[in-house]
Amino acid sequence: MYFILFAIVFSEYVPGFVESKRIIAIGDVHGCSEELHDLLTKLDITEEDQLVFLGDLVNRGPDSRGVLDCVHKIRNATFLLGNHELRLLNFHKTGDRSILKPYDYRTLACLKEGDWEFFRRMVPTYYVKEYETVFVHAGFLPGIPWNEQPLDVILNIQLVTPEGKIKKRSKGLDLPLWSDLWQGPPFVVYGHTPVKNEVERGTWSLGIDTACVDGGSLTAYILPSKEIVSVPAHEAYLKRCLK
Repeated sequence: MYFILFAIVFSEYVPGFVESKRIIAIGDVHGCSEELHDLLTKLDITEEDQLVFLGDLVNRGPDSRGVLDCVHKIRNATFLLGNHELRLLNFHKTGDRSILKPYDYRTLACLKEGDWEFFRRMVPTYYVKEYETVFVHAGFLPGIPWNEQPLDVILNIQLVTPEGKIKKRSKGLDLPLWSDLWQGPPFVVYGHTPVKNEVERGTWSLGIDTACVDGGSLTAYILPSKEIVSVPAHEAYLKRCLK
C-alpha cells in the first residue's frame, strides 16, 4: 500500500516521471467504418495513447468515407502508407486509369480535396526504439536492413522467391512468407497479408491483418503489454463491395 501511495505521489511531483503510454497498432481497415468504431470503443482510447494505423484504410469495404472522417478526428496518430493509398496517389498524380482497380472508383468518388494531402503525409514506417519494434504495411526482405528497403517492397511483400524477389501470395504457390525468414531485431508489426481471425506470429514478427473486410476481424496490437484486441466483422463485405 505504501508503495502504491509513493508511486502516485512520485509521479505527480517529480518532473520526467511518466507511466508507460500505450502504443496501439491497428491493422488494415479497408473501409470497415463500423468495425473501426467498435475497436476504438473497445480499446477505450485516451489522449495519452499513440495510435499507429498500418495502411490500407480505404478500398474494398463499404465505407471508406466513414473511415477517413473517423481517423481525421484522432489527434495522436501515425498513419502508414499502404499499397491502396499509394495507387490512389499515383492516379491522382498521373491520371493513368490503367493502374486502377474496379473498387478504386467508388473510393475516388467519396474523396475530398483534403484527403489527398492526408495520403501524402502518410509515412512508410514507424520505428519505436524503446521497444525495438518497427511498424510497416507489408514487411521487409530478409537479409537487408529494414530502413534501406524500397517502397515497392515494404508496401507489397508477402512471399519470397529463392532468388530473393517478392511475390504476392496465391493458391498453389509454395513459397515462404517473408516473416518466416525475417531475423530481427527489430521486431516487425505488419498488415497486408490477411489471415482470417488470427494474427500471424513469427519469432521476430506479428501480422495483424485479420481479414476484417472478408468477414474476419479488425485487430489491434498494444505495447508495452503486447496485448491483442479484436472485434468481429459485421459481415463479409468483399462479394457485395467488389461488384
